[in-house]
Amino acid sequence: MRANVWSGRNTVQVENVPDPKILNDRDAIVQITSTAICGSDLHLYDGYMPTMKQGDILGHEFMGIVTDVGKGIDNLKKGDRVVVPFPIACGGCNACAKGLFASCENSNPNAALAEKMMGHPVAGIFGYSHLTGGFAGGQAEAARVPFADVGPIKIEGDLPDESVLPLSDVLPTGWMGAEMADISEGDVVAVWGAGAVGLFAALGAKLMGAERVIVIDRIEYRLEKVRNDLGLETINYEQTAVLEALNEMTAGRGPDACIDAVGMEAHHGHAAVNAYDRVKQATRMETERPHAVREAIMACANGGTVSIIGVYAGLMDKFPLGSLMNRSLTVRTGQCHVHRYMRPLLERIEKGEFDPAFAISHTMSLEDAPKGYDTFKHKEDCCTKVILKP
Repeated sequence: MRANVWSGRNTVQVENVPDPKILNDRDAIVQITSTAICGSDLHLYDGYMPTMKQGDILGHEFMGIVTDVGKGIDNLKKGDRVVVPFPIACGGCNACAKGLFASCENSNPNAALAEKMMGHPVAGIFGYSHLTGGFAGGQAEAARVPFADVGPIKIEGDLPDESVLPLSDVLPTGWMGAEMADISEGDVVAVWGAGAVGLFAALGAKLMGAERVIVIDRIEYRLEKVRNDLGLETINYEQTAVLEALNEMTAGRGPDACIDAVGMEAHHGHAAVNAYDRVKQATRMETERPHAVREAIMACANGGTVSIIGVYAGLMDKFPLGSLMNRSLTVRTGQCHVHRYMRPLLERIEKGEFDPAFAISHTMSLEDAPKGYDTFKHKEDCCTKVILKP
């Protein structure tokens, strides 16, 4: 089959690779109809996630048709149309029992490696380095899905792929970011990042009762989408000092909740600060460019909540712990526990409350994956989200 593989920093290519096979009774094989390039994939593309190997199949957002199932699968059959969540979860461990599917204790065969870096293992993730199990990803014509009796959700209706594919990651991730912000009626919420996850975090905050939602980015076409598609306020941080603007907009108090939907490759409008973090990250003196989370902490109102859903890999410099502690802030974070959000969010989509397809800007063939990565990375042609069709 054909698959998009990691070939080194800033290089991917579509190659012939072996077809996936059933390896365990709880496996399924999915013929992929749509897969996406995620902002988190750019961390791999840019070479900032450790333990990548040449030839690794990329992609953790995918859906398609079940073509084979293991003997232990009784909830899926050949021909079922499914969306697959990006974390791989066993459904039976202590973490899964608590609904913490992205912290599954049994799905990562490289748990010892994760323990060395993070203290305890993390769940397996499709196409996302050997730190998270080395599983083949979904930017391919087909994929093996472990624990398929727990993960995939069946799509019974005729909704197009573009409306349900975001259930695999970006929609639940943004939604969980808003949920962790503990929003009350009348709150002011600020969201850093107007990519797909930031868009869905802002949408979630709005639907959860926030009185005002303010989205911060530097790419004007992304901010236009926030204003036009969601009807929310924006700040362009290359044109406006963010902390001053948020204080002015909130009578000096700051937002009640701040959501970081940017993660480890944050850009800073101030050239000197941006250069500092870029140099330290490039020389591996830190793994993150943490400006977004620093600013979210400094902006948040006393007693407020900082929700972190942007991806981070390891260590950062100049973390404002004093601000966090002295001002009684709460921090909530985590890889998204996608499994627990898929059904309720699908029901909202089916009811017509919103259509996640608004976040998608480009549809390409799988063979065009290298072009898709380049377009997405460099924010060309008003790109917000790329869907690949095998």
